Amino acid sequence: RHGLDKGTRVLLDVMTGLQLPPPPPGSTLCDLGCGTGAIALALAVLHPDCSVIAVDVNERARDLCAANAARNNLTNVQVIAPGDFVAHGKLAVIWSNPPIRIGKEALHDLLSTWLSRLDDDGTAHLVVSKNLGADSLTAWLNNGVFVARKIASSKGFRILGVCRA
Repeated sequence: RHGLDKGTRVLLDVMTGLQLPPPPPGSTLCDLGCGTGAIALALAVLHPDCSVIAVDVNERARDLCAANAARNNLTNVQVIAPGDFVAHGKLAVIWSNPPIRIGKEALHDLLSTWLSRLDDDGTAHLVVSKNLGADSLTAWLNNGVFVARKIASSKGFRILGVCRA
């Protein structure tokens, strides 16, 4: 309704501008906290030979995301609630503008759960406002299980790249 969230715009601009190797065909990609689906739709367009899982706790957000995927004829997007993930296996890619304002403990639980679903070569890219704890989140993510680093900074946001240690 009010346009694309600034953080999501930064993530999409940075990630579509990078020359990253594409995920293998048939891979499962994830937009964690999909909202209306901008990230999920971008992943679906960029990687039409992959499945995109759009995840959100909010039913209205899931409905909007599904409607936007249908409106754009994107048949490789499946919109799910977090508890419905079990059948999808490992993830090759996660792109997310995570819900930082849910609180540190809830955010850490959310990220621990979803990052553990990355396959061995999987990567996650998160956009986080510098003023809302991007640097402290990066430090927390470098916990021996995962390795996180700043990929880019733009307009007050950092893009964090995360993979298995």
